Amino acid sequence: MTLSLPIDPEANALLHRDPLALLLGMVLDQQVPMEKAFSSPYVLAQRLGRDLDARELADHDPQALVALFAQSPALHRFPKAMAARVQEVCRVLVDRYDGDAARLWSDAADGRELLRRVGELPGFGAQKAQIFLALLGKRCGVTPAGWREAAGGYGDPDAYRSVADVTDADSLRRVREYKQQLKAAAKAGTAGG
Repeated sequence: MTLSLPIDPEANALLHRDPLALLLGMVLDQQVPMEKAFSSPYVLAQRLGRDLDARELADHDPQALVALFAQSPALHRFPKAMAARVQEVCRVLVDRYDGDAARLWSDAADGRELLRRVGELPGFGAQKAQIFLALLGKRCGVTPAGWREAAGGYGDPDAYRSVADVTDADSLRRVREYKQQLKAAAKAGTAGG
């Protein structure tokens, strides 16, 4: 089953055919709705006038890249910081994986190695790395041995915790409810302490 977000069909199609677009969507998935994060690679490609390329983005003039991110509507609520983050991730892809985002996962020996690789990317802490691993396993068929264990609770087959679990409007609603419950619990915990 594939990822299906309520975004432009062309943006969804790009996520399915372009590993770099999928990875950059995950890079941008913080402090904005997931629909915004995962549609932004498509908008970036439109603004560039061509397919996304890790080498080009790694070498892109930083100020010009910020301008592309900041152009209305901005690709993220923090266009300067996220343009820099995208550039940093692309530089790692060029240095370690010959600019091929799919190589990040295609030759990983097992789930632990894949989690380690993802976790080494700029901006990917433990939780974000586990979510991306779950996204790869559940929606993209990237299932090296031990991937579910490495993804932690995000790898659970019946979970509704993250973008990895979104396949339709109902699953998106369930993921949002789960996140709201977490926020309420955290708020109650800080209020009671």
